[in-house]
Amino acid sequence: MWQSVHNVPPAGLLLDDLHSPGACDEDTRVKQQLPRTLTQMYIHFLVVQAKVKSLKYDGRSESDPHWTPETREMVKALGKLAFEQLHKGNLIFYDSDLEECGLDAAAASVYSGVFTQVFREEPGLYQDKVYCFIHLSVQEFLAALHVHLTFYNSGVDLLSAQQSPEKHKSTSHSESEGQSPELFYLSAVDQALESPNGHLDLFLRFLLGLSLPTNQSLLLGLTQTGSSSETNQETIEYISEIMCEDMTPECRMNLLHCLNELNDHSLVEQVQSFMREGHFSDENMFAAQWTAVSFLLLSSDSDLDEFDLRKYNPSGYAFSGLLPVMKASRKVILSGCHLDEYYCDDLASVLSSSSLTHLDLSYNNLTDSGVEELCSGLKSASCRLEVLSLSCCELSHLCCAALASVLSSSSLTHLDLSNNDLEDSGVEQLCSGLKSAPCRLELLSLSCCKLSHLCCAALASVLSSSSLTHLDLSNNDLEDSGVEQLCSGLKSAPCRLEVLRTLSRAPDRSTGPPPLPPGVPQVSSTLPPGVPQVSSTLPPGVPQVSSTLHLESLRKLHCTCVRLSFTHRAVCFRLDPAGQRWMVPGLMKYFCDVTLDPNTANNTLKLSVDKRTVTNVDELQLYPSHQDRFSSCPQVLSSSALTGRCYWEVEVRGEVDIAVSYRGIRRREDADDCRFGHNDQSWSLRRNERGEWSVYHCKRKKDCYNISYTVGMLLDSDAGALFFYEVTSDNFLFHIHTFSCSSSEPLFVGFGLNGPGSSVSLLKLGDMTTET
Repeated sequence: MWQSVHNVPPAGLLLDDLHSPGACDEDTRVKQQLPRTLTQMYIHFLVVQAKVKSLKYDGRSESDPHWTPETREMVKALGKLAFEQLHKGNLIFYDSDLEECGLDAAAASVYSGVFTQVFREEPGLYQDKVYCFIHLSVQEFLAALHVHLTFYNSGVDLLSAQQSPEKHKSTSHSESEGQSPELFYLSAVDQALESPNGHLDLFLRFLLGLSLPTNQSLLLGLTQTGSSSETNQETIEYISEIMCEDMTPECRMNLLHCLNELNDHSLVEQVQSFMREGHFSDENMFAAQWTAVSFLLLSSDSDLDEFDLRKYNPSGYAFSGLLPVMKASRKVILSGCHLDEYYCDDLASVLSSSSLTHLDLSYNNLTDSGVEELCSGLKSASCRLEVLSLSCCELSHLCCAALASVLSSSSLTHLDLSNNDLEDSGVEQLCSGLKSAPCRLELLSLSCCKLSHLCCAALASVLSSSSLTHLDLSNNDLEDSGVEQLCSGLKSAPCRLEVLRTLSRAPDRSTGPPPLPPGVPQVSSTLPPGVPQVSSTLPPGVPQVSSTLHLESLRKLHCTCVRLSFTHRAVCFRLDPAGQRWMVPGLMKYFCDVTLDPNTANNTLKLSVDKRTVTNVDELQLYPSHQDRFSSCPQVLSSSALTGRCYWEVEVRGEVDIAVSYRGIRRREDADDCRFGHNDQSWSLRRNERGEWSVYHCKRKKDCYNISYTVGMLLDSDAGALFFYEVTSDNFLFHIHTFSCSSSEPLFVGFGLNGPGSSVSLLKLGDMTTET
């Protein structure tokens, strides 16, 4: 009944979804203008209760004043009780508490009969009577009313009087008597911000709402008009100023609610204009504005089933301000939003929300320490998360122990850990959690996790005892011996696995693989919704190999693996000798032959004869005029677009940009916007004149460690991901950074040569023997 009282819509929006005390009475008996704020709602409620008492119990007529001396005294006594017990943190009171506030305990039943929605008595332990307000919000409203009445009737600031002597002396608003209304409200704001766990948040909203003369006029006969419009404006300016300070999203959201109670909608209106124009950026929006976006989303009829931060702005300000929306959503997408381990404490609080069931954190540099922080939220009793994607989050085996402990106690059913260097030791730790009886995990993706045959024995033991139905092990070097170990688990009677992926899928061919024998059902290799598809393109001439094994067929037959082939009733799926390059471990199987397009090269760039090397030279090149040519930036694009999964390596010298870009990037503007990484059309890894490396997108920069002169790049168009790797002198790869990039249109390789003599060379396949 009370779940919506903290989210009252801004002015102009109906309060139909607000369940408040006496809402039905209010709708039928109070025909004036509908309440537009939370304070007005509770004032109307109190007036209705006073009228009920006047008509029903005192026998008065409609024309008689409803605020009788007896009713005024009752409200004051209830307000005093509410304030004193709120200050003590009590929600339940006893006879002695009532007597201290001038309430007749013997007549408590009469009060309950009059204020049926305000106050009630309940049997306590040992037959003692206990009392409470019908809801905490009613107690906070009456407490705020008591503080308001006391200040304007006697000039005493009860909030300052309740402070400890030490704090009372140090506060800037320390005078509890003779204090100006301006300082009274500013002091209330300060004390509410300092209260633990938002203890006074709703109280402050009511107190500030009661300061409006329009609201005080609704209580004529109970209170006198106090503060002026100048006082209210000073309070508004003070709140607007401190909202720019460092504070929790919850504090900032409550201050925005306070502005709404004061009838100030300037911040919300400003954000509404941003939303209409689509101007979501850190250049024109700060934390307070993002909080206003949350306020609007939570207060409107917007569907909160799915929240995607990328629709707004993947930045720190946006993330912090929109946290309340994430906590209220069922599915949250934060993929590729430039998050790191420092955001994980807030993310853990999001996981504690009982609303959230799906969370996509893929393509963020969370690292092991960040995931360990997340696990504290996953272990929360209120966590209901079912689907979690941590693909490409800079994880290693060091976080797997924490994840294993979560698997044995959480509600997770889908977990994507693909594209992380978990290695065999990490997967072995995960298996301990997968084998625990409480584990509910059904789908696990470990694609491209640097796994070998050494972890397959542990995985086989999991297959014979866990609830797994889908397991993705594609793009790992399991070898024949590893798959043979997996088959031992697949043959066990308790195994529930339906889909196992150990090979990469091929595109549709005119000549497909031989059909399964009669009676063996065909199972789609598509993973369930919410789990990214892992796909790749096989070279021409290589037949498609089924990556799906049906449980029934595996239980009946002995499965052996002979050079990446599965034998089933004498039907063998085998790669032809023509596909030998596809057997190469690591990323070399995705190698693409890239050449540069002379029609895009700036006149300061010289291309080699084979169009694989580009150099910044002093002598201008006499290229013919072309609409695709970069006229101001020393840049060049590849001659053809990238499709599917593509891997290439480059050697660099000097100041360079190594990038991918849409064809639509600007070519002829003199502005900085056409530079790789300085717009929403391109993603770049840059080396400056000091040899320092950074990644860029939309002018946002992130520094990287110093790396060698050889860089590998992997573009997965289907997954929308771009990976940068350092290639060491002994041909090993070390991950540098991952971008999330949409594949809505073709992407091209791009190079920027930012200093004289700088050069980039595309390596040929024969020059590379990279390990992963």
